[in-house]
Amino acid sequence: AMGLPRDQFMRVLGLARSTVERKITQRGPLSQFEGEKLVGVERLIGQVDAMVREAGTAPDDFDAARWFARWMADPVPALGGLAPQDLLDTADGREAVSTLLYQMKSGVYA
Repeated sequence: AMGLPRDQFMRVLGLARSTVERKITQRGPLSQFEGEKLVGVERLIGQVDAMVREAGTAPDDFDAARWFARWMADPVPALGGLAPQDLLDTADGREAVSTLLYQMKSGVYA
């Protein structure tokens, strides 16, 4: 949904490509740790979608997942110059990105 190559997405989340590929092939479940990373990113995308829709500025073709994929790659001064994708592999990092999105919504880092 984000339009990213699978390798890049797994690297951002700190997931081992071989492990994920094996689980996909075997249709096996992800570990709780792996699942939390994926769900965390999905929550961030949902947060972006809700923010834009609540603001009433979303074009009909707005795609929150693709917007997030582009946005997460660029360094952000509010994150000490790190790109949001540099923080997505930990729960604390995802929380920092979520907080930044809320701050953007309120205009703190506009």
